[in-house]
Amino acid sequence: MEMLTIAVRRIQPDWIFHLAAYGAYSSQTDLHKMVQTNVVGTVNLFEACLKVGFEAFINTGSSSEYGFKDHAPSEKEWLEPNSHYAVTKASATLFCRYTAQFKNVHLVTLRLYSVYGPYEEPMRLIPTLILHGLRGELPPLVNPNVVHDFIYIDDVIEAYVLAASVSGQEPGAIYNVGTGVQTAMGEVVKTARQVLEIDVEPNWGSMPNRHWDTHVWLADNKKIREELGWYPKYNFEQGFRLMLNWFHSNPKMIDFYQQYCGSN
Repeated sequence: MEMLTIAVRRIQPDWIFHLAAYGAYSSQTDLHKMVQTNVVGTVNLFEACLKVGFEAFINTGSSSEYGFKDHAPSEKEWLEPNSHYAVTKASATLFCRYTAQFKNVHLVTLRLYSVYGPYEEPMRLIPTLILHGLRGELPPLVNPNVVHDFIYIDDVIEAYVLAASVSGQEPGAIYNVGTGVQTAMGEVVKTARQVLEIDVEPNWGSMPNRHWDTHVWLADNKKIREELGWYPKYNFEQGFRLMLNWFHSNPKMIDFYQQYCGSN
């Protein structure tokens, strides 16, 4: 904690965007690391920043805090976390909301849905699809009816900037950041096959569903649209094409990602 405070004091940031997390991927299963990173880490970073002073602290939440719903949940929805990771993220969100109100500071949480884009974790769906697609292949796939609310990274970045800069927000405000449109895996793969001209047929069910996969998953983004003037600019196909163009413009990144996505 002391070293963290020293580092923050040296930097003296006006805006803090807190994105550190552990447990979002199926390979990250250490519960103690989840607690230490997502809960204790959030508390420690906030306290260090509070000692120095700041204009805005933006915490990163997760749509998984809501758990399984049969509709698009609003920010006031009852939380039913569907994993230990989701429990720790919900705990951090509640800490931030209460602390913002208690300390009267600009401390906001953005509950992100399925973010994708350049520099994304190599083992995630979209880069895996693109890297296999560039070879005319498709990766192992879960059930085609599994859905996500995919949100392109540029839209997410704009949400962070607005959350930090727009005045008049309630202390501890929470905002859902998603398109409000769910896209099924069948549509995702259809888009990839069309854009990348992939001839092979998908082998559905060749990858087991994750325990958090669901047939309903989309954001109620009314609050962030009304209060911050934010709205998503890119639909899934547009974002997919932008990410593909990024790979074409950065061939060294293709080589880097291929190490993780495999090559035949």
